[in-house]
Amino acid sequence: MQFSVHAAKTQLSKLIEAALSGEEVVIAKGTRPVVRLVPIRQSGFALGTHRGHFGTPPDFLEPMSEAEADEWEGR
Repeated sequence: MQFSVHAAKTQLSKLIEAALSGEEVVIAKGTRPVVRLVPIRQSGFALGTHRGHFGTPPDFLEPMSEAEADEWEGR
């Protein structure tokens, strides 16, 4: 379906829904098509999905014990 810029401005929400449902939505200046609305594919990636599965990470800002410092320096 093709819409003028003016019609697209007044019906943008409906045009977005139409594009999301798979319809081809084209916006034209006059009779010349210039823009096509297409949905952006959403990835299934989510941050934090493995939180708690790998134990507690070390606190790198905490000072080393004397034994750890000796081991680090090869003593």
